Amino acid sequence: MSANEPRLPVTVLTGFLGSGKTTLLRALLQHPGMGDTAVVVNELGEVGLDHVLVREVTDEVVLLASGCVCCSVRDDLAATLEDLHAKRAAGVIPPFSRVVVETTGLADPAPIVQTLIGSRTLVERFSLAGLTATVDCKLGARELDEHAEAVKQAALADCLVLTKSDLAAPEDIEALRARIARLNAEARIVESAPATFPAPDVLFEKRGRRPFSERQHGLPPRFLQGPHDSRIGSFVVRIDAPVDWAPFSEWLELLLAARGESILRLKGLVNVAGRSRPVVLQCVQHMAYPPGELDDWPDADRATRLTFITRDFTRAAAVNSLREIFGESVQVS
Repeated sequence: MSANEPRLPVTVLTGFLGSGKTTLLRALLQHPGMGDTAVVVNELGEVGLDHVLVREVTDEVVLLASGCVCCSVRDDLAATLEDLHAKRAAGVIPPFSRVVVETTGLADPAPIVQTLIGSRTLVERFSLAGLTATVDCKLGARELDEHAEAVKQAALADCLVLTKSDLAAPEDIEALRARIARLNAEARIVESAPATFPAPDVLFEKRGRRPFSERQHGLPPRFLQGPHDSRIGSFVVRIDAPVDWAPFSEWLELLLAARGESILRLKGLVNVAGRSRPVVLQCVQHMAYPPGELDDWPDADRATRLTFITRDFTRAAAVNSLREIFGESVQVS
């Protein structure tokens, strides 16, 4: 990959068993908007590709009628992505400008994200665009009550797709929306039904658009807490003045080492002293994505904005950890 070639954005598609993730993916694979996308799935047969299959490119890769490149995970995700990139560079498969990685219904998406941000080779070629998770409008509340995995998927997501909205009462959908807002304040929420599947560009990032994880949204009120939800929360910490990078990176390293299991995700923009552009921060549990810079600030606000999605970790604990490094001089709001 040349030094000037942009990294390819990767979106992780997750969702609990029976939440409609595979049905959504099957519809997306037939959409012409997926023509510049490579999709990595667990089993090609599970998404029913026979009626949209054009040809088999290699033993692992097929080309669909939409132009989408589709393959299954071979040995591990890193090896599969590296193989896709090599085939793309060699012209064995058509060029693609984004990747979607599907997880299993019981998967914890955190290790997949850690793979994407922890491999030096992958980081040079791919960038994490975000996580999209499906939630069943009819059964989602019960799944959140009974399965911690479903809660973690919803809490980690940047975009949540409420599936089967045609089968649920409007008041139940609104209650589910409010509960998800309690779990994950920043997530975009999209409704989906068989007659109104969302388009790929609604769910997955296109080159040139700002990733979900670099956008800031307001925090809605907390509402409808279930048995698993009470341990998970989201909050924002703002630092008003520019920060020196050395102590800030020391704070981040110590925080992730000590409390990484509790930091489900940490996303934000950092105003570093001496730099005119914001530094993008993204972490999943013990791992931090290599920091990069945006071309410009998204608005006139120049404060550092750190969004935490945590389990058994409070805003007060985050602020106290900052003050242990920066002292009482740090202005937190």
